[in-house]
Amino acid sequence: MVRILSTKPLRAAERARLATLGEVVAWEGEGPIAKSFLFDAIADADALLTSGTRVDETLLSAAPRLRVVSTSSVGYDHFDIPAMRKHRVLGAHTPGVLDETVADLAFALMLATARRVVELDTYVRQGHWQRGDDEVLYGVDVHHRTLGIVGMGRIGHAVARRARLGFGMNVLYNSRSRHESVEQELQAVYLDLPDLLAASDFVVLLTPLTKETVGLMDRQMFAKMQPSAIFINISRGKTVDETALYEALTSGGIRAAGLDVFEQEPVPHDHPLLKLPNVVALPHIGSATHATRDAMRQLAIDNLIAVIEGRIQDAKIVPELQELAKELSQSCGQ
Repeated sequence: MVRILSTKPLRAAERARLATLGEVVAWEGEGPIAKSFLFDAIADADALLTSGTRVDETLLSAAPRLRVVSTSSVGYDHFDIPAMRKHRVLGAHTPGVLDETVADLAFALMLATARRVVELDTYVRQGHWQRGDDEVLYGVDVHHRTLGIVGMGRIGHAVARRARLGFGMNVLYNSRSRHESVEQELQAVYLDLPDLLAASDFVVLLTPLTKETVGLMDRQMFAKMQPSAIFINISRGKTVDETALYEALTSGGIRAAGLDVFEQEPVPHDHPLLKLPNVVALPHIGSATHATRDAMRQLAIDNLIAVIEGRIQDAKIVPELQELAKELSQSCGQ
């Protein structure tokens, strides 16, 4: 019998869908799944449904029957890809369904930082608002400025579309490869990263977390930005050297930052960046709407079911495991 483990509680309808495959075990406790529960349940599990549990050599060694890990997220830096290849375990994720929602948040952070929304909300609540304040309240425009997007994937395209068609912005981008469709549709211009940073009024970081992008935004890169520029990070916290960002914000190297992600999450309440009035900080809510999170959850379940039923080609397998997926598909006679 197939055995499925979920690291989070399941709704009745979700459990019913999975139960058509076999036995379903789910963590029902408060907070993250207990390590003891996880390792006990994974020992005879064929499939794991999760949204951030670290899948590494230790876990995989304790799961000899495991065939697939399906994560309810587009990012999968919690997957140890070499270990998954070694143990011949497929990893699936949920790209696409969250693109528009995350793009919305990128613009929420751009507008909040440019117009000082959080800072001035506090200003009003604390009773500082006086007639004649005038320039004390000024921010900067977003419309018709230059936006630099680092990482032109699906979310980057959605951000670029909002920028160009909604705000009349000039769009620059840097990515591992050129995207002619975005260039033609939105008149986006490809630049090397240093040139993009120097030319942009707003920089939105959307690159995935890889060995090459850890600490991508360091002192050298922040030094290339304009003093009037605003930095937005909705990728992964570890793509940014937070000490370098703090120095840039406090020295006048850049104007402001909007951050949905941090190197350590939850971010410590006494983190230096949280003390700055020119920082808008959010608790990693890029895809956090009811509709989008539900769609991600359903796609993660779809992926898991497809693999267990032998329809590997129908699952959203992460790129680094596509070759393993082809191999396993062929062994299943697909």
